[in-house]
Amino acid sequence: MMSSRRGVLNELLRLINDVTPGRRALVAIDGLDGAGKSVLTNELVDLAAGCDREVVGLSIDGFHHPRATRYAKGTGPESFYHSSYDYPAFLRFVVEPLRAGRSVIPAVWDVEADVPVQPCPLDLSDDCILLVEGIFLHRAQLRDCWDASVWVDVPFAVSVPRGNLRFSGSFDPDPDSELNHRYVGGQRIYFRECSPWEQATWIFDNTDLGHPSLSTSSLRHG
Repeated sequence: MMSSRRGVLNELLRLINDVTPGRRALVAIDGLDGAGKSVLTNELVDLAAGCDREVVGLSIDGFHHPRATRYAKGTGPESFYHSSYDYPAFLRFVVEPLRAGRSVIPAVWDVEADVPVQPCPLDLSDDCILLVEGIFLHRAQLRDCWDASVWVDVPFAVSVPRGNLRFSGSFDPDPDSELNHRYVGGQRIYFRECSPWEQATWIFDNTDLGHPSLSTSSLRHG
């Protein structure tokens, strides 16, 4: 029987709270564009309010490369996968200070305005849980950063129209449409290289928003 969303969220939060007790934890919330990663992260942060352990969220989107860098090698899937994010900056401003017990910088680049972000240090408790949501989080540059991770699972047939609803204008819901080629193709490269659902600690099936499911088993993707 499918569980209610609140019940599954409570179970996931319980599991996350057990990660590295007594010290800071870094947990990835990975998945396709439109999978519901940012919503899930916000839900977990809200649900943890008032609990003994601090839970804070940030997005890898605050570590985009400038637009000129992202598109320097074209507009295809390869440039989306290989050139979107400044991983050294993420390691320098988030991972390293988190491990050292210092404040972290949650963002360095405004991807919409294509300008730097004024550094705004985020102070965290000694046993906080920092949730990092975004795409491509199980790739080689990052996979050793995480104390635990979640793969937010939905098929492309759900993620593409769901993700496009965030933006104004018309869109094609077909994942194989040329309009979606850069983003869907980039994710397929990621799937081939990294199989993120096999690396994740937990899989959160978010296809049915009202009745998600939680598991630790590997999934197959075409």
